Amino acid sequence: MTGPFLPDSGTAVIPQKGTGLRILVVDDDRTLREGCVSVLQMDGHSVVSTGRGEEALELVRRRRFDLLLVDLFLNNVSGMEVLKAAVEAHTGIIVVVMTGNPSVQSSIDALRAGAWDYLPKPFSASHLQVLVGRAAHAAAAAREPRESIKPSALLTQNGAGESMELLGVSPSFRKAVELAQKVAATDASVMISGESGTGKEMIAQFIHKHSRRAQRKLVPVNCAALPDNLLESEMFGYRKGAFTGADRDKAGLLEVANGGTLFLDELTEMTMPLQAKLLRVLQDGVVRRLGSETQDAVVDVRFISATNRDPQESVQQGILREDLFYRLRVVPIKLPPLRKRLEDIPLLADFFLKRSWERHRASGAPAPVFEAETIAFLQSCPWRGNVRELQNVIEHLAVIVDAGRSITPDDIPVYDDRAMEETAEPGLPSGIMNGAFHLAKDTLITHFEKEYLLRLTTRAGGNMSKAARLAGIDRTTLYRLMEKHGFTRDALSGTAE
Repeated sequence: MTGPFLPDSGTAVIPQKGTGLRILVVDDDRTLREGCVSVLQMDGHSVVSTGRGEEALELVRRRRFDLLLVDLFLNNVSGMEVLKAAVEAHTGIIVVVMTGNPSVQSSIDALRAGAWDYLPKPFSASHLQVLVGRAAHAAAAAREPRESIKPSALLTQNGAGESMELLGVSPSFRKAVELAQKVAATDASVMISGESGTGKEMIAQFIHKHSRRAQRKLVPVNCAALPDNLLESEMFGYRKGAFTGADRDKAGLLEVANGGTLFLDELTEMTMPLQAKLLRVLQDGVVRRLGSETQDAVVDVRFISATNRDPQESVQQGILREDLFYRLRVVPIKLPPLRKRLEDIPLLADFFLKRSWERHRASGAPAPVFEAETIAFLQSCPWRGNVRELQNVIEHLAVIVDAGRSITPDDIPVYDDRAMEETAEPGLPSGIMNGAFHLAKDTLITHFEKEYLLRLTTRAGGNMSKAARLAGIDRTTLYRLMEKHGFTRDALSGTAE
């Protein structure tokens, strides 16, 4: 399209016209403003425009708009002031900020102030249409009536909960579940944090199941399980001939999740270049496959992410982009570790025992029961693996304990992991202190490097990219150390539990 817009590169899929949003366009560039009005009116929207910030403030205070497109840098009254006034005046208004001087900080400030998205200038007409189409979908979803979810279905005290990870009565866990209930009815991006085994994926499944996207797919992506290049091709797809072995076109998981939810597990393990590429999808919804020179698809995806790290610390450490963090963490949910929800252990233990007994034992055989001191013992354990570890321990009991018998603390296969950590520290090789200095030094270094590689790759779950990041070295150095000590990638991958 000619005029104030960039030429379109390739063919984008444009959302259907006639969605009928009430839109206010605020920009002191008359040519761009009128171009936006023309494109949006052709798509069936009702559009008002102004080039003055003062007039924009009056408009948002006395009229109702579904969408505000506002330039950040206006004369006299800033676009940020207009944004804040619109958010204060109208609950649910969608605000998109535009600027010809984009920066990470300005985008973060706008998102913090309540902006829905960020549109850097110059942009194409199709880019504008795609973004407004996504806004129309969000506005329509917000207007749909939503049947409330009854907390009793999830926070039951008798083990009848549909999802075992959502079973609990502790205040910290109830708070997390109630927040998940509230956000489920929206399209807001959710970031779930918590230690491994606390139930982050179960919360993501719950949010999707009770969302307006429940009839579409929930697509999980484990960002730590795949090498960087494979993760990129899996997420974005590829064109035939993009790389060796790409003998056909393939849609990525972002396209598979169109209309549904994409769950990004272990988000902080994603490399920075891939984070930047994901940010572009969040900004405009356009997916470009590997090896493609055009826009291949426009996707409408709800993002739920999860990490067992502290997300803000990850930003400070430079392993998570700050602008991506704020886009994905519209609603943060933090899950408590099991050691901080002790009152939930009896409920979870009974539920896991009942389910595991039905799975592994003969029908009709009476299930064993927990003694009171056994429950007290379970509540005293550290549960480093949280609910997942408890589930595995209870399943072990269902397999080995006789029918109808009482379960005692002696039956519980839980060990003092503090003692294990002490005994697991690498000791000195035998007789090393009796040898020559340089020989002893070389022997000790070799011993350290071997032990470090084994522990490092176990921590990384066999993922070499993750192992290199944890060690603070590049993969070339990691592979050189492996070769030096005769380790193969497959052998080290097999050390992960």
